[in-house]
Amino acid sequence: MYKEKLSVVIVNYNVKYLLEQCLYSVRAATVGMDREIFVVDNHSTDGSVEYLRPLFPDVVFIANDDNPGFAKANNQAIRQAKGEYILILNPDTVVGEDSLRTLCYFMDEHPEAGAVGVKMLNANGVFLPESKRAFPTPWVSFCKLFGLARLFPRSRTFARYSLPYLSPEKQHKVDVLAGAFILVRQEALKQSGLFDEAFFMYGEDIDLSYRIKLAGYENYYLPERILHYKGESTKHNDMKYIKAFYGAMLIFYKKYYPRSGWLMSGLIKAGVGVKVFAGSLFGSSKDKTKKRKAIKHRRLLILCHEDDFPAIKNVAVKKMPDLEYVNLWDLDVERVMDAINRRNQMKEFTDYVFCAPDIRYEQMLLFMDKLPNKQAVFHVYHKENDRLISPSK
Repeated sequence: MYKEKLSVVIVNYNVKYLLEQCLYSVRAATVGMDREIFVVDNHSTDGSVEYLRPLFPDVVFIANDDNPGFAKANNQAIRQAKGEYILILNPDTVVGEDSLRTLCYFMDEHPEAGAVGVKMLNANGVFLPESKRAFPTPWVSFCKLFGLARLFPRSRTFARYSLPYLSPEKQHKVDVLAGAFILVRQEALKQSGLFDEAFFMYGEDIDLSYRIKLAGYENYYLPERILHYKGESTKHNDMKYIKAFYGAMLIFYKKYYPRSGWLMSGLIKAGVGVKVFAGSLFGSSKDKTKKRKAIKHRRLLILCHEDDFPAIKNVAVKKMPDLEYVNLWDLDVERVMDAINRRNQMKEFTDYVFCAPDIRYEQMLLFMDKLPNKQAVFHVYHKENDRLISPSK
């Protein structure tokens, strides 16, 4: 019925090197699969399309003359997609070699599944709670906006928004999946409809998840790891972010809960105002504090073959001139995951560089997830282009 098993859709805006890395990982994850890849560029000014098109001739590039937003750009590619399953993927992500095939198998075996999401890690290896969420009903929204979810993080009554009481290591049925990674059944999209283009940025994933459930399907969270660089680097105390995010929440609230009364609507708006005000007062100072702590006594471990070490070290030192020292984890002698067993030795490092393709993406993600030090920063060096990809670039 479908010409392809999988259609990958990526919307890009001015992150050409992160997108390049993402495409390398998708290419590795889809070896032997019937698949197609779309990149929709929302009028980037960094030359993304011109740079990437020669490197990935099998990718379909759609170059927009303006920025119509995340929802509309995704819909442009979805309407052309021929896959049984469609993966909505952010350009600032890295997927493992086995993840996409595993998720497609899951969908094959669970016809009730309309969409699946995954375990997202940020560039410090920290689990991102937006990987699994509940619908922002008036009560759930109230608890989040006014801090009850933070005060009672294990409560099924007050902390439903991010479902912290559900283990990120186990499979669950959930309400909302993150727009950074949603694998959705094309049949489910035909019944639920595509992204609502009233959402320019944020909220469109909540809305789509809601309509998939209304269409009679289930949304699942699976503990397959991916790296999502911007999951943590987005400044959640930034006023622009707060207005966009909670503005999207209000669109959803008005769309699906129009009869809940003026009082609850007023409370939600008041909560948004509090967030905006608090962010404007305290956001920048917190960000600066975090930045100062991150660069103090910087020590780097490079995981690569010994022959590649000099070239990688040279690139790393140029990018991180404040490094105190640089060490080698020689893959000719020891395996990647053996480093995890040396916890005391690993504590001294603040930064880690993985050399691709010497290290599989699956190994990188497992290392990041299992390393106890969640203050460490992970970078990826690509031998194909002699480039170091870091979370802030």
